[in-house]
Amino acid sequence: MHEPNRPITTPATRYGDPIHRPRPIEPHTVLMPTEIPPGVDWVTLPNGIRTLAYTQPHYAPTPEPEPVREAIPRWAKTTALLAPTLGGGIAAAGFGISYAAPGVLAMAEALWATVAVIAAGGLAALLLRTGRSRGGRGAGPVQHITQNITASGMFGRASGTFNNR
Repeated sequence: MHEPNRPITTPATRYGDPIHRPRPIEPHTVLMPTEIPPGVDWVTLPNGIRTLAYTQPHYAPTPEPEPVREAIPRWAKTTALLAPTLGGGIAAAGFGISYAAPGVLAMAEALWATVAVIAAGGLAALLLRTGRSRGGRGAGPVQHITQNITASGMFGRASGTFNNR
């Protein structure tokens, strides 16, 4: 035969079909009040069925604390905290400049010396050029040298001729 708690199913019917064969009612497990975990309680649904459900604890609303007026504004506190950092940065920059000052002065003097050498070289070239053009003592005629170089191929030997005029 069949057991009393087992549903009867046949290949022609579907299990749990409410028209052909309704799902059998299973026996409910009974919980003792000591077995109900915290946060779970018996509730009554709108259709009248009582069931176990998770519940939220109900606390009495606490009044919000009144905001305390600060004697010093927040922006002033932030500025006061940033001031030592800014002052420390300026002090560090001054300290670095004091160490770098002798080197900077020496570099400035070296640059002025370089400018003087360049100026003297340009002035000497100008004086030499003007001295030659006047036809001064011992200055011969200006010679022009032309050189023609020819080479055949990429690695060919080059040959050239000088033309003095």
